[in-house]
Amino acid sequence: MGLFDGLFSRHPSPTPPAMATATDAAASPSPPSSSTSLNDPPLSPAAISLVHRCARIAGVPAEQLLRRRFEPGPAPEAEEPVALARGRSLVEYCSYMALRAETRRRQHDDLLVGDAGFHSLTYDMMLAWEAPDPDTDADLQKSVLLCSGDVDGGDDGTSMFYSSPTQMAIQVDGRRTVGPEAFAKIAPACPAVAHPMTVRNLFDALTNSTGGRLHFLIYHKYLKSLDTVLQSTKLMSGGVQKTPRLELCNGEVVLDVFGAATTKPVLQHIGTSTWPGRLTLTNHSLYFEPIGVDFSYGDAVVYDLAEDLKQCVKRESTGPWGAHLFDKAVMYKSSSISEPVFFEFPQFKGHSRRDYWFAIIKEVLHAHKFIRRYKLASFQRAEALSVATLGILRYRTVKEGFHILPAYFKTTLAFNLAEKLPKGDKILEALHGQLKQQHCSRFRGSDELVGGPDDPFPLSAHTLMRMGLLELKEEDHPEERDFSARDVQTGGTSSVQMALERSVGYSDRVEAARATLDQVKVEDIDTNVAVLKELLFPLIEIGKRLRFLADWEEPLKSYVFLLCFLYIVYRGWIWYIFPGLLLGCTAFMLWNKHHGNRQMIGAFEVTTPPRRRTVEQLLALQEAISQLEAHVQAGNIFLLKLRSLMLAAFPQSTNKVAVAMLVAAAAFALLPLRRIVLLVVVEAYTRHMPARKKSSEKLLRRLREWWLRIPAAPVQLLRPQDTRRWRSRLRSR
Repeated sequence: MGLFDGLFSRHPSPTPPAMATATDAAASPSPPSSSTSLNDPPLSPAAISLVHRCARIAGVPAEQLLRRRFEPGPAPEAEEPVALARGRSLVEYCSYMALRAETRRRQHDDLLVGDAGFHSLTYDMMLAWEAPDPDTDADLQKSVLLCSGDVDGGDDGTSMFYSSPTQMAIQVDGRRTVGPEAFAKIAPACPAVAHPMTVRNLFDALTNSTGGRLHFLIYHKYLKSLDTVLQSTKLMSGGVQKTPRLELCNGEVVLDVFGAATTKPVLQHIGTSTWPGRLTLTNHSLYFEPIGVDFSYGDAVVYDLAEDLKQCVKRESTGPWGAHLFDKAVMYKSSSISEPVFFEFPQFKGHSRRDYWFAIIKEVLHAHKFIRRYKLASFQRAEALSVATLGILRYRTVKEGFHILPAYFKTTLAFNLAEKLPKGDKILEALHGQLKQQHCSRFRGSDELVGGPDDPFPLSAHTLMRMGLLELKEEDHPEERDFSARDVQTGGTSSVQMALERSVGYSDRVEAARATLDQVKVEDIDTNVAVLKELLFPLIEIGKRLRFLADWEEPLKSYVFLLCFLYIVYRGWIWYIFPGLLLGCTAFMLWNKHHGNRQMIGAFEVTTPPRRRTVEQLLALQEAISQLEAHVQAGNIFLLKLRSLMLAAFPQSTNKVAVAMLVAAAAFALLPLRRIVLLVVVEAYTRHMPARKKSSEKLLRRLREWWLRIPAAPVQLLRPQDTRRWRSRLRSR
């Protein structure tokens, strides 16, 4: 089956002459040297087998790998036993060495992802990492036996039928499963398979139906689907089936195409016009090719995603003549176009197709925003775009292979995740710091095992270069710049992963808060108004009490309140009212914190109003619109009368207004603000007191009569020219 299959096989196989000595030493059953046996931890059978297989692939003796790793070896974590920590460090080191050697040996990274031997090898690496010592291996074996016993029980109600052939095959698969920690350690070593920022979310998506454990068949299916997507992208971007009529620049990769068949196009809405066509997304732009009457594609319209054009992408609803009927569109708006563009993705049921395109377009926008924020150039810029490109291809793989669309905090798109997570800016800062480390080596040492100038493992940009999708200048080539990003780190945690863990901790609180929002949302407008009134009940009651005192229905209470207010103003305590309210609220919250026993607050009880019929709701809506129109008209009349006064259309009234404004200006210039506030409040409060009631009513009547005599400024309504042109075109047809 070839050299590669022999390297990845479980049993020893003939090796080429160049590697015969190393392989014979790795496969020999003789025990290791005394120095190695004294320092090395006890290993499980799976770990021992993996070390020898990795040694054959790397072309070095297994004893050399052991000595290199455990001189002196990092300090194990406090929560892990020493044997487990050092065993996992050994497995990580050997796995990274083998993957690096095989990546350098292969001509194309996409062929590596599609090889079944690679699937088996990396899965065995995860199994060995999860149980590197005999004790952990025995515990996992017991748990597997218990789980299998529960599944095989005939009276537990287990169904004989399965939701898919893959689920049926999982039930009879004899291999052990892999947990999230092992997958997160091994998978990012191959940039096409996973990225450290989203590897946990990818694992959750793959194990959505298997109880949080990854089966080999699921892992194999994922890599085969990923290989299919990579091959398709390679053909569309630069192969024999390159996307027609698109002039792609260097490094521009076609991420996905919708509407390739003229019978299932995407619909572009601009204003009231609608055009079917084909939509193509690359890592730089969005291309729309309209379909003509002869079912051929016209010239592509380019919507730039790379430049800072204040782009905005939203989920929107579309319909005929601009009606919001179908929630299946993505709106794109930027400063380079006069009006927003809507791309509708027709779908019989649901809007998953729209959600997928919205997510990948946002990922490209966020990637370029990250580049502009940190002013990345040359190879750093290419690496950031490569991370987004491979992330979108993995997202597409999960969608097409497993019919899953991870969203929000569970998305597998790196930059979208950083934008949504709380404190996601810290993740981007750590990623920027990782890109700046251009002269750090992954493997410490002084001989051939150290990463050298020709070893850019495991960069995302290097993966696209080997696939032929990216070309860099000679001065920006990673092999010339000795660039080695810390995507994987033996026996430790990178800065990006630490920032991600802190953000995920905050995201749990956000998700818990969002869960409470879904419980309190109500649909009916009358019910929402009733809830709002109950929530604002204390403020409404305070307003009613103040209005009652200002109406002087009980003069004694009104006099007492007025005297207290005047005394507060006289003593200068009015400026302490707002700080006193804040202190009171703080004391109230702290008292509830210490004496509430941290129990959930009781449910807020609201009496719902009687439900209205549809006709009654329509009549109420019409009445509300009429009232709103009346208020808008009154506001327009008020502003037009002010315009008449300012332009002296009514000279006598203008003189009076000018004198009043001069008096007000002098008062604000000469009197303290405290006295002005005191005069205004006293005048408004005492307007209805028995001694001033008649004079106040007379003054208000004279002001209304004077206001009615002021004419409104004239208004001339003009029809827009675009509307007349559009109607003339309709008449001509």
